[in-house]
Amino acid sequence: MASSATAPNSLSFSSSLFFSSSNQIPRAYISVAKFGSVRVSKPLTVVSQLATLPILSFDGEKIGETYLDLKTAPQDTARAVVHRAIVTDLQNKRRGTASTLTRGEVRGGGIKPYAQKKTGRARRGSQRTPLRPGGGVIFGPKPRDWSIKINRKEKRLAISTAISSAAATEGAIVVEEFGERFEKPKTKDFIAAMKRWGLDPKQKAMFLMTEVEENVEKSGRNIGTLRMLTPRTLNLFDILNSDKLVLTPAAVDYLNARYGEDSVESDDEEDADEEEEEEGVEEEERTDTAE
Repeated sequence: MASSATAPNSLSFSSSLFFSSSNQIPRAYISVAKFGSVRVSKPLTVVSQLATLPILSFDGEKIGETYLDLKTAPQDTARAVVHRAIVTDLQNKRRGTASTLTRGEVRGGGIKPYAQKKTGRARRGSQRTPLRPGGGVIFGPKPRDWSIKINRKEKRLAISTAISSAAATEGAIVVEEFGERFEKPKTKDFIAAMKRWGLDPKQKAMFLMTEVEENVEKSGRNIGTLRMLTPRTLNLFDILNSDKLVLTPAAVDYLNARYGEDSVESDDEEDADEEEEEEGVEEEERTDTAE
C-alpha cells in the first residue's frame, strides 16, 4: 500500500493499488511452463488489502477508526480486471436500438427516373439509391445486442478492488449515521455538513449508505457532483468516477461482509443479490432519464 504523500487523490486506474511498487503484499504463485520458453510465474489467488478509515461525527470531529478488509486482485492484474468490468458495464447499458433503412427498405423508387440511353446522363434505375438524397443508407446501424458477459466473481472482485484503491489513497472516509439529523430537506445544511467533513461540494463525491432517508435524499439531489447509493445501486462506474468516497458504519460492515476475505455466500444467494443490484441500477437510470 502506497503512502498518502505519494498516492494521488483519485479513484481512477492510476491509483496506488494498481501501480504501487513499494510494500509488496506477499502472494501465492504457481509456475506455468510455456513451450520453447522459460518457466513463468502467475498469481494463484487474490489478496486481501486492509485499510484503516477515520470515523467522523456529524460535526466533523474524529470519534474513532474502522477498517476495510476487502479482496483485491493481484497488483499485476488489478488494472485489467477493473478495466474489463467497467467496459462490460458501460457496453451493457447500450440499448442497441439504432436503425437505418437500406435502399430496399426506403419507400418509393419503383419507377425508373429516366430512360437508360440517349439522355447524356449516367444510367439510373431508382431514386432511392444511396447516392441520392432520400435514398437508403450504406452499412448503416441495425438493432443489435451489445451485451457481453463477465463472470460474477470477477465483477465482484473489480468492485472490491476499486473500493480498496479509494481507501488506500485516502479517498474514503466514514461518517456516523446522519439520517435523523435532517429534520427537513435543505441543501444548504447538507453542503455545510460536507464542508465539515472535509469535502468540497465542487468535487465528485459518492455516498454509500445502507438506507437513504427521504430528507437526506432531497437535501442532496440538487448537488450535481453528488451521488447517493445503496447496496442495491452500488456500481463500478460511480466508484471510479468519484473523487471522494463517503461511507457509513453500516456500509462498512456490508462491504466487509460482502466483499471481504471471510465473505461466504452460496451461488443462489449471489445470483439473487446480483440480479437485485442490476434491477436497482436500471431503475435508477430510468428515473434519472425521466427527470
